[in-house]
Amino acid sequence: MSDGTAYLQGFLIHLASERRLSPLTCTSYGRDVAELLRLAGDVPLDRLQALQIRRFVAQLHGRGLGGKTLARMLSAWRGFYAYLARDHGFTLNPCVGLRAPKSAKVLPHALSPDEAVRLMDIPGNDPLALRDQAMFELLYSSGLRLSELTGLPLTGLDPVAGIVRVTGKGGKTREVPVGRHALAAVQNWLPARDSLVRPGENVLFVGKNGTRLTPRAVQYRIKQWALRLGISANVHPHVLRHSFASHVLQSSGDLRAVQEMLGHANISTTQVYTHLDFQHLAKVYDAAHPRARKK
Repeated sequence: MSDGTAYLQGFLIHLASERRLSPLTCTSYGRDVAELLRLAGDVPLDRLQALQIRRFVAQLHGRGLGGKTLARMLSAWRGFYAYLARDHGFTLNPCVGLRAPKSAKVLPHALSPDEAVRLMDIPGNDPLALRDQAMFELLYSSGLRLSELTGLPLTGLDPVAGIVRVTGKGGKTREVPVGRHALAAVQNWLPARDSLVRPGENVLFVGKNGTRLTPRAVQYRIKQWALRLGISANVHPHVLRHSFASHVLQSSGDLRAVQEMLGHANISTTQVYTHLDFQHLAKVYDAAHPRARKK
């Protein structure tokens, strides 16, 4: 085993056991650092200089990698070198101060309120239709990430308080309001869930085999329903998160509130939605969200 490979394995153990990052994040870090090792070739890691790292970034950019991807890779490389300094005596981090080239700003796609409501209008009362309607309503009502939805425990939704508690990136827990349509859809799903769920399974949403749904299964179901309901846009779970943010922000103009509900660590991440025309029609969630408004 080469030193680089051994260092990478130690780094991944550090991420999982000490920093307690999710398996998906650890896999992403591992892939990025493995690319650094490939680019470095026979050059020892403690000999790499900032000039060489810049050349690696330029090579990757020339292969078509965008600024956001390269920024993520540089972040992973910096973290790797920080680990090497702490545990293996490295004295130089050649990635410090380097920035990725900027990407063209791409605004997130969002459904129109009419399209979003149409996607919620799933026909049928079979268990899977009831489940899908509850999932889609919850994604749109509360702006959940796909991983937050599939990992949501049965106890994560409080129908009395009208909130959902989710654990997002970095293991951070937040509470988000849930609209009345989503609460009703979940209540309709629960009896069907009881008929499907396997003993010991504690997540809210399960498949026909009674175990938790995979993210891919949710992606497939939402795409199929969008086609069936005549929605021409490329609909995937994150589109509902974008739609949630866009529609609430259009109505309320409260960027800080949207940041908190989305679980963004930095408000700059939320600011991508500020291209929208703020209507300033409401100040609270029930008035702001198209699916939560009272008749």
